[in-house]
Amino acid sequence: MKQHPGWHVIVFLAPAVLIYAAFSAWPLLDTLRLGFYVTDDVGHVTFAGLANFRKLLGDEQWSESFWNAMWNNIKFFGIHMAVQNPVALLLAALLSLRGLRGAATYRTLLFLPTLLSVVIIGFSWQLILSPLWGVSERMLSAVGLGEWFEPWLGQENTALPTLALVSVWQFIGVPMMLIYAAMIAIPDDIVEAAEVEGAGPWRIFWSIRLPLILPTLGLVTILTFVGNFNAFDLIYAVKGGMAGPNFSTDLLGTLFYRTFFGYQSQVGSATMGAAVATAMFAVILAGVAVYFLVIQRRLQRFAL
Repeated sequence: MKQHPGWHVIVFLAPAVLIYAAFSAWPLLDTLRLGFYVTDDVGHVTFAGLANFRKLLGDEQWSESFWNAMWNNIKFFGIHMAVQNPVALLLAALLSLRGLRGAATYRTLLFLPTLLSVVIIGFSWQLILSPLWGVSERMLSAVGLGEWFEPWLGQENTALPTLALVSVWQFIGVPMMLIYAAMIAIPDDIVEAAEVEGAGPWRIFWSIRLPLILPTLGLVTILTFVGNFNAFDLIYAVKGGMAGPNFSTDLLGTLFYRTFFGYQSQVGSATMGAAVATAMFAVILAGVAVYFLVIQRRLQRFAL
């Protein structure tokens, strides 16, 4: 009997689908389900509908923590969009120049921090920025900017931007390489034709290269959005679960951690933690939906 060719595809995909379902899809669905339940004092779990979400958004104590974390997440994402992606675009444009010496070495050095552990990155930058034994104050003093130094990680108004810039430094290699790959994929014939017409490097970049890599820039934007609204590890490594000082670096990820697992004097609640995780999922889903329904369609029309 001749075997149907579709079975080969099913057999090939089955292990990956089963692993994804067991370790990603099912935990996600179960977390969403758990957000609609409450736990009483003796540990009994009962269905409560939207009670957890009304508490999260309406209760004075919970809503203050939630909206503080949400606003911090927006600022964290905004710094990445304003610094990381433009700098990554500039670096990719420079690395894609013809005849650039040492381009492979530069790419490796710029991408290297991405491969390091977040714990190592956080601990290293704590040492560098420490007002007691760090080298940042002496480095600024060496160039005449010593009066600019402040304990940036210890102040409420500078702790979050400082950690965001540390995150930018670590992960800038990812958008840089994505944009670089898109740039070198542009056919040489197009660029050479523009050069023959007398277009300079900047005119070629703005009129040819940039429009052709817009889909990649859109992909980088949505990856930045998802990554930043899932951020947790750097904040926890540097500031712990309390995300100090005075919750000024608290993100949705750290709020979820304290709520679900508990931290210091705060007792953990699996059902409230699931509600926070569901709210995070809703925010990320909404952002991705806006990208695909609005931005991606416009980029496709522009490409056509």
